[in-house]
Amino acid sequence: MTSETPDTLDRAIARSQGLDTLLRDLTDRAVGQVPGAVACSVTVRRAERLMTLAGSTGLPGGLDLRQYENGSGPCVDAAETDSAQYSADLATETRWPAYTRYALATGVRCVLALPLAVEGETGAALNLYAPEPDALAGGIEAATAFAQGAAHAVNEALRLERQQASAADVRTALLSRSVIDQAVGMLMARERIDAHRALERLRRASQDRNVKLRDLCGELVARASGGASGGRQ
Repeated sequence: MTSETPDTLDRAIARSQGLDTLLRDLTDRAVGQVPGAVACSVTVRRAERLMTLAGSTGLPGGLDLRQYENGSGPCVDAAETDSAQYSADLATETRWPAYTRYALATGVRCVLALPLAVEGETGAALNLYAPEPDALAGGIEAATAFAQGAAHAVNEALRLERQQASAADVRTALLSRSVIDQAVGMLMARERIDAHRALERLRRASQDRNVKLRDLCGELVARASGGASGGRQ
C-alpha cells in the first residue's frame, strides 16, 4: 500500500471547497492509506485552544474533546511537544488515565498521534485510532509519510484561506473608507466646515452614541440617499 504524496494532496486542495472540506478528505484518505487505522482526526490549535477540525467517518464522538478538556492525551502531547505519541494498548497505558478510560469505553485500544508542521499554528496533530492492541504498529511508517504530505497540503490550504481573508478585509476597509468620506463631504457642504472638523464631529457623535464610525456614516449616507430619492419622485 503506497503512502499519499504531496502532489496527490495538492490535487485534493484544488478539488476541495476550502480547508474544512480538505481536512475531511484527508482524514478519510488516512484511514485508507495507513494499515490498521479505522478512524482519523486532525487537531489544530486556534484561538489559543486545541480543537478537532475534521474527523473521518467512524470517529467516536468526544474522543478528542475529552483530551482537550483534560489537557492530557496523545493528540495533546503530539501537538504541544512536536513528538509522535504511540500507545500500543490503552488497556495497559498509564500516561493519560482519564483519557484512557474514555477511549476504552468507545472501543479504541490503539492510538498513534503524529505532529503536523503547520505554519502559523502553535500545535497540530494527525491522530489515528484502531480497535485492536498494537494494530497500528505496522502502519507507523506509512502514517509518518502521510502526515508529512498532509502538513504540506494543510499549509497550502491555510495560505489560500489567509489570502482570501486578507482580500475580504481590504474590501471591507475600502467600503468603510468610502462611506466615511461620503459622510464627511455631506457634513462639509451642510455646515460649511473643512474636512478635519467634519471628521472630528462624526467621531464625537459615534463616541457619544456608542456606534462605530463606519455604521454612523452609513446611516447618514443612507438617510440622505433616501431623502434625495424621495425628492426626485
